[in-house]
Amino acid sequence: MLYINDLTKKYGSYTAVNHLTLHIPEGDLFGFVGPNGAGKTTTIRIVCGLMRANAGSVQIGNISAAVGSRKMKRLIGYVPDFFGVYDNLKVKEYMDMYGSMYGMSSRDIAKLSDDLLELVNLSDKKEVYVDTLSRGMKQRLCVARALLHNPRLLILDEPSSGLDPRARVEMKELLKNLHAMGKTIVISSHILSELSEMCTSIGIMNRGQLVTAGRIEDIMKKISGGRRIHLRVLSDMEPALRLLREQAQVRVESVRENEVIILFDGEETRLAGLLGMLLQNQVLVTDFHREEGSLESLFMQLTGGVAE
Repeated sequence: MLYINDLTKKYGSYTAVNHLTLHIPEGDLFGFVGPNGAGKTTTIRIVCGLMRANAGSVQIGNISAAVGSRKMKRLIGYVPDFFGVYDNLKVKEYMDMYGSMYGMSSRDIAKLSDDLLELVNLSDKKEVYVDTLSRGMKQRLCVARALLHNPRLLILDEPSSGLDPRARVEMKELLKNLHAMGKTIVISSHILSELSEMCTSIGIMNRGQLVTAGRIEDIMKKISGGRRIHLRVLSDMEPALRLLREQAQVRVESVRENEVIILFDGEETRLAGLLGMLLQNQVLVTDFHREEGSLESLFMQLTGGVAE
């Protein structure tokens, strides 16, 4: 879907994006994270055709992105981190104006506007002036506007920035629903807990370079050397430790009283077999669970502790 190859952007002697290569498959919900100045927004603006790169290429499907390319821009729905609204425009008129920019017929605009406003839970606001909406409502309206021409790729730059907790939950649920409908989404955000809850994969940038990209669980496994498993037993720990250390895919990380943490480098079926093996050897297991990957800890580890 989205192919970024060896992308470079410089401002004088400062390199904002340094030889970035990234592929985001169709149907993915991709989270783009990194500290301030990492190059996320610059990359997004280049992808959207709002800025020209010094080197490299961007391709959406089989269309190459370029500044001012109308053909490419029709493939993208862009929600910036801050968008202006127009005085004396009602929500319905706002949608009509943007639909006309894409050359859509009045009938199509009316039908799609009704459907999209219902999707973002703004059906009862069609006759309300845009500048009187709350920030959360304006953000959802901007998503509806970005979807009006049915783009293949939806890009959102800090969509939850400045929203209250309830509005952030509404935005998160909206994006999850769009992903379930098959839409390819790229979202830049500094609210890492929200990204970990809804994204299928992430990319972490630091100082203009892509540090890592992929599924959170796969990245955590590669960095730590395996899945981290917490195991607690009711009986003596020694028999359990002896059995665990005999397994080629197990590395004991720490032991404390009746609890042991291991790193397991194997498939899910083998992990289930590991538990079965302990039970068959009369080890009284009272707790056996996998530690969920923490995007915050991963981010801090990969960016040298620089938080946004």
